[in-house]
Amino acid sequence: MPQLSMNSTYGATTRWVLVAILVVVLLVAVWVIRGILLLALSSVILVVLFTMPIRFLTRRGMSRAPAIILSLLFIAFLVGGLAATALPELFRQFTVLATDFIPQGIQRLVDRYVTDGELVQQFPFLAEVDLENLLNTLSGQIATAIGQVSVTVLPVLGGVADTLLSILIVIFLSIYLLADPQMHQEGVIRLFPMMYRYRVREIFARLDYTLRGWLRATIISMAFVGVATWLGLSLLGIQQAAALGVLAGLLSFIPNFGPIIALIPSIAVGILQTPDRIGWILVIIYGVSFVQSQIVTPLLVAGSIKLPPVLVLLGQIIAGAFLGFLGIMLAVPITAILSVLVQEVYIKDILGDVSAAEPPVPQPVSEEMLIPERT
Repeated sequence: MPQLSMNSTYGATTRWVLVAILVVVLLVAVWVIRGILLLALSSVILVVLFTMPIRFLTRRGMSRAPAIILSLLFIAFLVGGLAATALPELFRQFTVLATDFIPQGIQRLVDRYVTDGELVQQFPFLAEVDLENLLNTLSGQIATAIGQVSVTVLPVLGGVADTLLSILIVIFLSIYLLADPQMHQEGVIRLFPMMYRYRVREIFARLDYTLRGWLRATIISMAFVGVATWLGLSLLGIQQAAALGVLAGLLSFIPNFGPIIALIPSIAVGILQTPDRIGWILVIIYGVSFVQSQIVTPLLVAGSIKLPPVLVLLGQIIAGAFLGFLGIMLAVPITAILSVLVQEVYIKDILGDVSAAEPPVPQPVSEEMLIPERT
């Protein structure tokens, strides 16, 4: 009996050592191909976005192939129509912003508050700080950071040509996944033991439900931020309000940091056109951001995705440190996916806490959903 006990202890220790080595190897492999995994996640998100109108059509009796073609044609027509009607004016406004108003506004801000000493008069403790040198250093670092965007966006790939290649990879991956998502999903499910495949389908269903909720909320909230910022800045008399609204809407894709970035060009333009209304520009940018984050987005994602703001912020910081700029862009879906996996796999399956709260996931339908019919 003692010999058997020693053998069983030795066998258990060996298994744990092998499991630990396997986990380390997997983590190293994930780290090496992290850029490719981000591209794959981008493709999956794009596929989920495209399948939203496809599901709408298939629920009304249309077969999947015509629904895919009709949805892609509708999206292309929508993007082309918006580009033909709004793009020329937006391009003109963005050109004026980039070449005239933003550089002049920043220079006016430096001259007024640094060179002329108005900022030092308002805040005497800044007299010992070389603000002009600080601003020059900061602008140089920003320029360097912008020059490194093509490298930090995709840690594995760098340069314009590689970035374009990465975009093509995302597009082709999305097309392949969109053509037959059930086949690819079933291929992943078959990697798991037979007794656990039903749970994998349930987890995939919740992941799909969560990503759809996040996409729906993100698109609507971005449109809200763009329109509200455009209307607010137009009331203040800002001539490039439409371009600034589009910029604010696009940057709202990045929670927490997006409004800060959107504020810089708005303040630079406001310094030149409406210097007496800078405070109102701050109120509009952050007021719209507050309404978006505290009212619009929670209403849109109620029941589908529940992430505490502190978890989103920590996710952005960690993703930005390890995955670069694209990690910050995809921090919310990455955090949501990890949250679902922790709840479903660790809390419910490993710890056995079946009382863990989860949103109601609708029953999947085989032809229209990414998740096949449960059998």
